[in-house]
Amino acid sequence: MTVGSRVVVIDNGGGLLKAGFGGDNDPIAVVPNCMAKPPGGNANSKKWLVADQLQAEDVDVTGMTLKRPIDRGYLINTEVQKEVWERVLRNLLQVDPTNSSLLLVEPLFNPPALQHATDELVFEEFGFNSLCVADSPSLVHLYEASRQPMLFRAQCSLVVDCGFSFTHASPVLQNFTLNYGVRRMDLGGKALTNYLKELVSYRSLNVMDETLLIDDAKEKLCFVSLDVPGDLHLARLSFKDNPFRCSYILPDGITYKKGFVKDMNEAHRYRSLPLDEEAKRKEHSMDINKSEDRKKPELSQNEFVLTNERFLVPEMLFHPIDLGINQAGLAECIVRAVQACHPYLQPVLFESIILTGGSTLFPRFADRLERELRPLVPDNYKVKITHQEDPILGVWRGGSILASTPDFESMCTTKSEYEEMGSARCRRRFFH
Repeated sequence: MTVGSRVVVIDNGGGLLKAGFGGDNDPIAVVPNCMAKPPGGNANSKKWLVADQLQAEDVDVTGMTLKRPIDRGYLINTEVQKEVWERVLRNLLQVDPTNSSLLLVEPLFNPPALQHATDELVFEEFGFNSLCVADSPSLVHLYEASRQPMLFRAQCSLVVDCGFSFTHASPVLQNFTLNYGVRRMDLGGKALTNYLKELVSYRSLNVMDETLLIDDAKEKLCFVSLDVPGDLHLARLSFKDNPFRCSYILPDGITYKKGFVKDMNEAHRYRSLPLDEEAKRKEHSMDINKSEDRKKPELSQNEFVLTNERFLVPEMLFHPIDLGINQAGLAECIVRAVQACHPYLQPVLFESIILTGGSTLFPRFADRLERELRPLVPDNYKVKITHQEDPILGVWRGGSILASTPDFESMCTTKSEYEEMGSARCRRRFFH
């Protein structure tokens, strides 16, 4: 089989697009699913940067205007998506779509109008030979079942996908997502980044236009607290020196063009505090004594400081009501998803929870979720949470496995079928 005829696998996320070939372990491209333009000048004076161009070392992302094809998890701008796919397929994968099949990861409950727009993009704009559409929970289950014999035998799992646009708790049985059991939170990485932008802008300097930089600061500095009241108390032990204090340096456009954490050792230190409260206080009191003579660092115009925000931002996923967001927290969302299923499945689902999506990368995410979940689950049920080794690539890897199965071709709808029957009839094959 030639490279040109291989199956292209695209996990078309709201934040990152993952693309590669079926049968491979890793995608070739993991790039921002957006276009961006540097500030200044008129609309035509600055070139729009697409996908991997934003990751170049010499690109300063300060103040960039972003165009995203996906909003709230759904494809709403096919023109921008076309530009991103064009860049990825031609330049990074170097593949001819007219000689290839496509496995595309699509969001759950994608409206028919958006399904039709997607099919137009796939068959009419790019001319792919055939298309197979899959959802992320079933692909995550497929990938993990290939690695875990116990999960393979049970044939069911509860996939918790904390992505860029939203969070889903989805029961999966025999590689099919049980749509009636899916529960959704309209919170994901984008909402957390926006919240952090607001906090920094209110307390320090205006970063409301610095989406890419604040995204980077969030990923490097934020963590999940196992004891929010205790950590807030710890922060109040010393007015002079908050133990969670860290500085993030903004690009100056000359010396460095990327933002970075001022002291990574300092940043990592309190993400791995002892769990025991007395041990925390003892360690911190020693730090206070050491720092009494240390001069408080002065901030330049090029940096901002994060303290309690580091754990209060991810807290949005666990207790959104505390921030005025009228939604259930993640643990309650999971319980509702399980309770929507047959009673025979419920104990197995609680024992087979799989975490995927970039927002699950916050340190201690799984530990905190188990603490929140245990009181809500019957005592005679076990709770077991599996954190994917790479939650950003888990969906794509499941797609890669599916695309390399012998019966994959029979799952696809072809370009000729699309042209003959139209989008709606072809879509029936995908059980959506």
